[in-house]
Amino acid sequence: MASRSGPIVAPPARSGAVSSGYKFASTWEQNAPLTEQQQAAITALAHAAAERPMPSSHVGGLTTAAAAAAAARRQDQEATTTSPSSREAHEESADMATDLVELTSQHQFYKWFADLETAMKSETEEKYRQYVNTLTRQLEICDEILAHLDGTLHRFDDLQAQHQAVATKTKMLHDACERLVMEKERLIEFADALRTKLNYFDELENIATQFYAPSMTVGSGHFLPLLKRLDECISYVANNPQYADSSVYLVKFKQLQSRALAMVRTHVLTVLKNASAQVQAAVKENSSTGGGNGKMTAITLTEGAETSVLYVRFKAAGSDLKALMEEIESRASRKEYSQILHDCHSLYCEQRLALVQGVVSQRISDYAKKEPLPALTRSGCAYLVQVCQLEHQLFDHFFPVSSSEPSNLAPLLDPLCTTLYDTLRARFIHEADLELLCELVDILRGEVLDEQLGRRRDSVAGLHPTILKTLADVQERLTFRAQTYMRDEIANFLPSPEDLDFPSKLEKAAAAAGGGTDEDSRDYYSTWYPPLEKTLSCLSKLYRCLEPAIFTGLAQDAINMCSTSIQRASKLIERRASQMDGQLFLIKHLLILREQIAPFDIDFSVTHKELDFTHLLEHLQRVLRGQSSLWSSQSLARTFSPRVLDYQVDAKKELEKNLKMTCEQFIMSVTKIAIEPMLSFITKVAAVKVALRSRSADTEAHKALKEQAFATPDKVAEMVATVEEANKVQVPEVVAKMELYLQNQSTCSILFKPIKSNILEAHREVLTLLESEYTTEEVGQIKIMKLSELQAHLDALC
Repeated sequence: MASRSGPIVAPPARSGAVSSGYKFASTWEQNAPLTEQQQAAITALAHAAAERPMPSSHVGGLTTAAAAAAAARRQDQEATTTSPSSREAHEESADMATDLVELTSQHQFYKWFADLETAMKSETEEKYRQYVNTLTRQLEICDEILAHLDGTLHRFDDLQAQHQAVATKTKMLHDACERLVMEKERLIEFADALRTKLNYFDELENIATQFYAPSMTVGSGHFLPLLKRLDECISYVANNPQYADSSVYLVKFKQLQSRALAMVRTHVLTVLKNASAQVQAAVKENSSTGGGNGKMTAITLTEGAETSVLYVRFKAAGSDLKALMEEIESRASRKEYSQILHDCHSLYCEQRLALVQGVVSQRISDYAKKEPLPALTRSGCAYLVQVCQLEHQLFDHFFPVSSSEPSNLAPLLDPLCTTLYDTLRARFIHEADLELLCELVDILRGEVLDEQLGRRRDSVAGLHPTILKTLADVQERLTFRAQTYMRDEIANFLPSPEDLDFPSKLEKAAAAAGGGTDEDSRDYYSTWYPPLEKTLSCLSKLYRCLEPAIFTGLAQDAINMCSTSIQRASKLIERRASQMDGQLFLIKHLLILREQIAPFDIDFSVTHKELDFTHLLEHLQRVLRGQSSLWSSQSLARTFSPRVLDYQVDAKKELEKNLKMTCEQFIMSVTKIAIEPMLSFITKVAAVKVALRSRSADTEAHKALKEQAFATPDKVAEMVATVEEANKVQVPEVVAKMELYLQNQSTCSILFKPIKSNILEAHREVLTLLESEYTTEEVGQIKIMKLSELQAHLDALC
């Protein structure tokens, strides 16, 4: 049986269009996927096409009817998929199959079989041929579509290129439009800026026209805005000198400004004069005046009328200036306005001074006629404090910014304060009383500067320089009078016999104190030497009234003068009474002076400078001896110029030195009174011992100590008895006199302590000599006091 499969037909070679179509179909499949229903239909068709039924007739036994039936079924199945030509061929085959064939020979059979096989092959391959034809036609259609699409794509690329070109041109056009808009805006801004800048130059004519108009006055509402615009134009032109003709415009603008400021000055002067005229008229109505030649010489106003007339009315009359002055002050940072503001201050002060000077002078003159100097100082300063406050308030009303600077009111307040200064100075310059001058210093410094001016500060700052000047003059006068007082009452003091009546004066004071009289409180000071009392009294007054530097110099001089005067008095008392009285007098007063100056918190050391020409004398001597030349290597100016030497003098240290020296002299003198024989004996013993140790001593020196003429037991006993008598009689008298002069137990104890030590030490040395050089019997004959007994005796004394 022949194979049913037909010959394999090779697919035609794919052209470029087919490849493009295939790619397009693949892209289409990816971009347009089938639904599940569509895919199921395709799968069913694929299965139906894959199965082909066997023919109905069999070899050798198939009837033509069966073959015809099979052909009919195939025809029915392929009717929908085959072309008309194929259907016609199938119909012819069916017709042929329906004919009955009769085979009589083998040859016919083979022929029939070959025909049948050919028919079968043809029938089998027909479907594939049709499918191939269909695919070929589809490929041709796809090639046509791809060709069409290729042309479309080329046209699309051209269209895209054209669109890109159009977009590029559109963007360029848009950018050009934006540039033109920006350029237009810049030009508009430049034009506006140019117009703004030109406005400053164009204002010259406008401002000049308005300033020179007859109706333009400072009091009009257009003046200040026009002045402000003028300032803006000047500032702009001055800050932009690079513009053409800017210097010319600046000069013209400044001329207009000068004219405007001159108008301001004239207006201010007019307003102030009008206000002054109104106040003067009110003053005449409220005051009593007197004088000659038609000139007012005295003005008397009550305090209430003075405030109302001089200040309230002037404030009301000049209120028109307030707004103008505020504008001027707001521009005071500029030179022109600073000058016009200063002129306005001067005009104001001149008008106010003309109004109030007569009233203030009269009031201070009335005080001077009725009151003493301290009361005049208090009243005058209090009145001027009130005047300064009122003037400051009035000035602050017109010049609120300038009122914080005291110098602006100085032309007004200085003459008013000078009136009080002249009145006070004429009085205190002739004052000789130190207490009154010190009282003036206390008033000016404590009551006026610290209290009145310290509380009010800025409102009375104009009075401050005058008070300081007055205080300085009073202190200068006080310093001069203090120097004169110290020279006359301390340095050149001539003591009377009563002043030198020591110790009688002390004894009387002690008796009065013991009697409990009323003079107890003054006896303590009455026993002082007058220069000491005057020195301390003067220093205590000056300490709170003078500056530390000035007081230090005066204190230095006063202490030196007082110390010198006390030393002179001590020598005079030594002549009148005794050396011990003079020494105790000096110790007493030096101790008091040292104690009383201790509270003064000052440095009593003063550095003095003096010129030293000793080197010049030595140089001239060397020149005369030929040892040096006048024209030496040193310059002539250096050769003949003096040397400046500094030396320091400390009054307190000098006082301590004098006190120490006097105490040492007193201690030695009392020690001699108490143990002089014993001291002489100890000295001789020391000399003998030195001689005994000397090899060159004569034979007399080799005698024992008690064999010496001065050291026999009898002589020693006599010496000890003399010393014991002095310790029991004279030393208590000395202690009593010390207590009389010093009047302080602790001071007496301190001063007596070294005396006690000297007495005990001398006795200790004598007792040691007696134990070493004399026998017990000899010591018993001498009868010297034991150290313990002597210690108890001396302790009981002081």
